[in-house]
Amino acid sequence: MAVVEAQNVYKSYYRNSLEIPVLHDINLTVDEGLFLALMGPSGSGKTTLLNLIAGIDQPSSGSLKVAGEDIGVLSDGNLAKWRSRHIGFVFQFYNLMPVLTAFENVELPLLLTGLSKKDRCQHVETALSIVGLSDRLKHYPRQLSGGQEQRVAIARAIVSDPTLILADEPTGDLDRQSAEEIMTLLSRLNQEFNKTIIVVTHDPSAAEKAAVIRNLDKGELLP
Repeated sequence: MAVVEAQNVYKSYYRNSLEIPVLHDINLTVDEGLFLALMGPSGSGKTTLLNLIAGIDQPSSGSLKVAGEDIGVLSDGNLAKWRSRHIGFVFQFYNLMPVLTAFENVELPLLLTGLSKKDRCQHVETALSIVGLSDRLKHYPRQLSGGQEQRVAIARAIVSDPTLILADEPTGDLDRQSAEEIMTLLSRLNQEFNKTIIVVTHDPSAAEKAAVIRNLDKGELLP
């Protein structure tokens, strides 16, 4: 089953009356269980494409189906519900709430669901166990290393068991050893839990963990 189906997707932004093209005629299929790395230089459109797939932004034209849904036609409210059910997003700079513990940060997406407190607790403990941080439940972000913060962010991304995990330069702010550990963790999520993962990176050693590498250049997806 295809989790992502992009057909003839274009994306432009406007600055006053000036059109700035970012993505040109993107055709991409990502099957369930695939670990894909998107590479390319800065400004090539990698993050824009990831944001389109996440439903954070909308294509200017073309068709984009993710998890079986044509997300270009969803209302804002339905898009938010769809995103909470299907997308787990990992950011370069973690985006953790500094006033919340690791447990509370991971629990955040579940507060939008109808899960009981007991069930939320079980989900959070499982997610933190998978990323190897069962002993850091009550720690605040300032008490964690960068690598540990990114692990918390990954736990938050997987806690609702999303269809698709999207990671935007997840190793960009980490030292080499921590970056290797994070990519190994994502690879494990793919292989052991059959998670479909798309990683945007400019780091060839990070991309090596993926099963498929595709390159973007000046808004075009290379063969």
